[in-house]
Amino acid sequence: MVQIYNDYKDHADFLTVYVREAHPTDEWQMKSNVKEDVCYAQPKTLAQRVAIANDFIKRFKYPIAFGIDDITNAADAAYSAWPERLYIIDEHGRIAYRGGMGPFHYTPEEVRAWLAQRFGAVKHEPPASSSAMQAPAKPLSATTADTAR
Repeated sequence: MVQIYNDYKDHADFLTVYVREAHPTDEWQMKSNVKEDVCYAQPKTLAQRVAIANDFIKRFKYPIAFGIDDITNAADAAYSAWPERLYIIDEHGRIAYRGGMGPFHYTPEEVRAWLAQRFGAVKHEPPASSSAMQAPAKPLSATTADTAR
């Protein structure tokens, strides 16, 4: 999503909303979370949820605006956001795109296609050298709502 954000941030507003933890240490811990050192207990208070979100933003230098669902999970309930889901809200406040439930139906490429159809495709030059370093993948344990301007 970060590359899509970088490509279209001049055309659309982006917002990531952190909802309840998908694989907390005290519920359903995954080996991949341990490997990537993304291990948190399920937050019981809004302050705990804010602390986890702030840790994520700092550790992964996450550039997209970040909202935090309240502790009653209102955004999750309204958007069926858990564990992750993508939405595009158009300039009239209507849902223009509703992505599938993650992780198996989480397809940022569909968001890119919608944005490309609306604002034009963004082409990337191939790296100058095959030895060029790529940025590491960043785990996303939140939903992203993309708002077209």
